[in-house]
Amino acid sequence: PTTLPLQGVRSFNLTPSDPSMFILMGIPGLEVAHVWISIPFSMFYIIGNSLILFVIKTQKNLHQPMYLFLSMLSVTDLGLSVSTLPTMLSVFLFNTREIGIDVCLTQLFFIQTFLFMESSVLLAMAFDRFVAIHHPLRYASTSTSARIGNIGLAIIIRGAGLHIPAVILLKRLPYGRIQPLSYSYCLYPDVMKMACADITPSSFYGLFIVFSSLGLDSVLITLSYIMILQTVLSITSWQERLKALNTCVSHICVTLLFYILPISLSLIQRFKKKTLHQSEILLSYLHLFLTPVLNPIVYSIKTKEIRKRIMKIFQNYSTNRLQWGR
Repeated sequence: PTTLPLQGVRSFNLTPSDPSMFILMGIPGLEVAHVWISIPFSMFYIIGNSLILFVIKTQKNLHQPMYLFLSMLSVTDLGLSVSTLPTMLSVFLFNTREIGIDVCLTQLFFIQTFLFMESSVLLAMAFDRFVAIHHPLRYASTSTSARIGNIGLAIIIRGAGLHIPAVILLKRLPYGRIQPLSYSYCLYPDVMKMACADITPSSFYGLFIVFSSLGLDSVLITLSYIMILQTVLSITSWQERLKALNTCVSHICVTLLFYILPISLSLIQRFKKKTLHQSEILLSYLHLFLTPVLNPIVYSIKTKEIRKRIMKIFQNYSTNRLQWGR
């Protein structure tokens, strides 16, 4: 058997010919702060998006296309939290780092699916903003609840359909090199590198997924905003221009948050000759955890209806606490 010593982790005796598990890792250099990192992120990760969903569900005046797409975004963020938090908390709070291969592949499937679903939702929101600004009179008749539901179903099928073959390809590979994964959760490139066989098919399929989803979505989102800008510039009134652009600010911020970190990581990996592995890992954590935390904050600040309702919830909560205290 092969013994794998890891700093801060007990040694594992695993058989290299048929290992039954992978080993998860925390954030290098921040092991002492794992507990303090996990607790606030877990709270904001779930509470913020749950609050957005609650407000949209309970307020009938918010049952409009823009807010329905926002609820889809919150659902994908909650899906990410459900997929990543169990293993992250087991590593950060209890130092439990073993994960079975089948469990790892299942987690990988859901993490990757929800990530790529979020990209699709951002694309749908960009087209929604274009239709609202370019065809305001036809917006209500074209963006119906049934059509939005069909878009949501298509997003789910696209995200899951792309990653089922990816998991099948990984499942067929033999894993004989016992090395720790880079994160406290399972990601496609990370698991693929653990295989002790030819990973060319998996590598090419991974690239296909990235270019056909994230790459294509980012291009289409950019084209949508080019057309939005052309439409806004054709408006004669400055007040109407600002009003139209203001409806896009939240979506632009969220889209930049989603894409800027992976693009930065990709540039660092390709153009910096001596890249610190620790910085790459930290950027990956930020991409996966920071975006779902900041998305509800951005929309709460920039969307007047949601902000007012959330403030009212907290005011009612404070009033009830005072009454209970008496």
